[in-house]
Amino acid sequence: MILGLNHITIAVSDVERSLHFYRDILGFTAHVKWDNGAYLSVGELWFCLSVDAPCPKSDYTHIPFDIAPDEFEAFAKRVTSSGVEVWKENKSEGQSLYILDPDGHKLEIHAGSLQSRLASLKIKPYSGLVWL
Repeated sequence: MILGLNHITIAVSDVERSLHFYRDILGFTAHVKWDNGAYLSVGELWFCLSVDAPCPKSDYTHIPFDIAPDEFEAFAKRVTSSGVEVWKENKSEGQSLYILDPDGHKLEIHAGSLQSRLASLKIKPYSGLVWL
């Protein structure tokens, strides 16, 4: 039986540039780096940078990260003032900042939970929503 998410690995073109972004701008904890990668963590999540040719994506696929609601505004201001590109404006429940990493990976910083999203769907359901 699957227990949960083990780790996330993303392809990066420049490990130093990505390490700077994830460690120094987003605040991840860096553990080790080598010629072709690095291991970081954020909360309990293990996050791997692996040197490869990142593929551009034009769909909605993205990696969301959790943040406490009372920290969202200051964090979002600090990140956007560092020149990080925003790829989408938030239109859903909770506070979200949608940003791109140096290789164009789509990320979301979100203050909310599955429970808060489900509660919002009771008030304003998506088109064709079916409760399972």
